[in-house]
Amino acid sequence: MNGYQARTEMKKERIRKAALELFSKWGVEKVSLAEIAKHADVSPVTIYNYFGTKPQLVRHVLITMLEEAWQQRIVLLQSNLPFHEKIEKMFFSTTEMAENVAPELLEPLLSNDPEIVNAVEDIYRKYEPELISFIETGRDEGYVNPGVSSETILLYFTILKEVSAKIKRFDGSEDAARQTRELMEIVFYGFLVKPSR
Repeated sequence: MNGYQARTEMKKERIRKAALELFSKWGVEKVSLAEIAKHADVSPVTIYNYFGTKPQLVRHVLITMLEEAWQQRIVLLQSNLPFHEKIEKMFFSTTEMAENVAPELLEPLLSNDPEIVNAVEDIYRKYEPELISFIETGRDEGYVNPGVSSETILLYFTILKEVSAKIKRFDGSEDAARQTRELMEIVFYGFLVKPSR
């Protein structure tokens, strides 16, 4: 990469960071491209040249944020932590991300925006082999039920992720914290009580 390309990438990164910071703090609607440009120390024209319109910048920031979150998950999955701690941390990292970002920024994830849907599917496909490897390791170590396929477990994780994203945890309420703890309990132990004999 030559000097010009390096400076361009540095500017893009400053813009992404400024946008994410401002969107997270104030919400997407309340932040203008001019404010992002000022925060990133670039001109608004630079943002238009690199990212296009504000909705395109929002999509780009969101997709980059998801990619980075998956990269962090893979580092976690490859760590030396016990299997159940990795699952717990993976679940709570999603919760923490949602708590630290304005709900308005995460709404496109739940929408049918084709660009977002395709990007999420591409990211998931990219990291799916790592997840399957993680599940198989857990199965080999005796943590995962050998009668449940890896594909079904991935489907379960997807359902759990979608449900957890809908918990009203953005307000820091005790109900949201309780629901999150209870979901983790169900993940590890189910919700049925063994009948006494």
